[in-house]
Amino acid sequence: MAYTDIGDGPPVVFLHGNPTSARLYRHLIRDLAPDYRCAAPDYLGFGRSAAPADFSYRPPVHATLVEGLLRRLDLSNITLVLHDWGGPIGLAYALRYPDTVERLVLMNTWAWPLTHRPLLQLASRLLATPLGRLAVERFNAFARVIMPATTGSSGPLRPDWIRTYAAALDTRPRRRACWAFARALRTETDWLRALWTHRARIRDRPTLLCWGMADPAFGTEACLRRWQRLFPNTEIRRYPRVGHYVPEEKGRALVAPVRQFLRGAPA
Repeated sequence: MAYTDIGDGPPVVFLHGNPTSARLYRHLIRDLAPDYRCAAPDYLGFGRSAAPADFSYRPPVHATLVEGLLRRLDLSNITLVLHDWGGPIGLAYALRYPDTVERLVLMNTWAWPLTHRPLLQLASRLLATPLGRLAVERFNAFARVIMPATTGSSGPLRPDWIRTYAAALDTRPRRRACWAFARALRTETDWLRALWTHRARIRDRPTLLCWGMADPAFGTEACLRRWQRLFPNTEIRRYPRVGHYVPEEKGRALVAPVRQFLRGAPA
């Protein structure tokens, strides 16, 4: 599992989702590295990491590997920056080691079962069929179809960064890793429920929500309210024209609010 570990100062850990990599956070890492220690893994099957043909690619297994990495790095007073599946994977670590996590930055993510979202359940079910799996593993349908469908209206329909992530899924095992995340929206309900059950362990952490409100999956006030109920000390930045992939769609414009939050400055 490849990872970035650069800079000096308080640690900031960046965890990506599907089908991205640590590259998702390149603007933040470049700006923060002079003042913070920035650590960002690529999960197996993504980015610079290996893509073993016999690996399960299930989110709980990714979470176990990330936990092992963070324990080896021996980090404390961590700020977790989490997007998409990085949310459940990062919260799995935070709930096991709450004393090591100081604050959180969340972007269009979740950590609870998605049983109340019938459209997401249907999409996950369709992708899990033999035809859906073929579309993802052979024709790269998630990167080529789903990603453009979940971006906002603030940029071109198929921006360069989507083509970059699609090109990175250049083998069948890598596209299987992408498919496994899509399937897990429905199949990892028990794991997600277990995470959410223990959420009170971190409820006092200062939290910044940078939210793409044009995301058809998670760009809802209901999603924000759920995070707000968990984290009373929450600052929210809503981006009406931004979709699911907030760090890409906002780019360098995301640096200022994150840096301000890390300094503890008021909004």
